[in-house]
Amino acid sequence: MEFLVGSVWAAGLAIGIAAFGCGIGQGLGLNGAMAGISRNPEAAGKIQVNMLIGLALIESLCIYALVVAMILLFVHPAIAPAVTAMGGH
Repeated sequence: MEFLVGSVWAAGLAIGIAAFGCGIGQGLGLNGAMAGISRNPEAAGKIQVNMLIGLALIESLCIYALVVAMILLFVHPAIAPAVTAMGGH
């Protein structure tokens, strides 16, 4: 049971840290893109495309953390009786 509690804490902490890091990274990326567009408005199209690709890659890191957190929560053998007790299959 202690391992299950540790898995829940680890999953919550992983998502929290990942969301915090992704938010900081996206903010810095947007800051740089907006500064570049304000300095050179003619290059706005190229900057926006690169910015969107970068933001998508940053967001994928947060999604990977979510997948790892879900694996920590639901792949543990001790969770099967709890899921069955709640009406799951």
